[in-house]
Amino acid sequence: MDKLLKVPLVLTPQPEGGYTVTSPVLPELVTEGDTLDEILDHVQDAVSATLEMYEDLGKPLPGNLLQESDQDSIWFECLVPAR
Repeated sequence: MDKLLKVPLVLTPQPEGGYTVTSPVLPELVTEGDTLDEILDHVQDAVSATLEMYEDLGKPLPGNLLQESDQDSIWFECLVPAR
């Protein structure tokens, strides 16, 4: 299994419509979108860009993000729109 990071995210609806996503442990991670589907796409890009920035700056990631890939199970949550 590849290296996994478990990144906590906060989804905030905006008064004018749409959503903003931030991370309490990666303050540089900020993205927004008009729909939940759009947000899900944007989050992946925002996480990738933030990780790349940390790497470029030689800044260590918070230690609690790295998940051991040899674990049998990893608890995670996913945003799934109810239908």
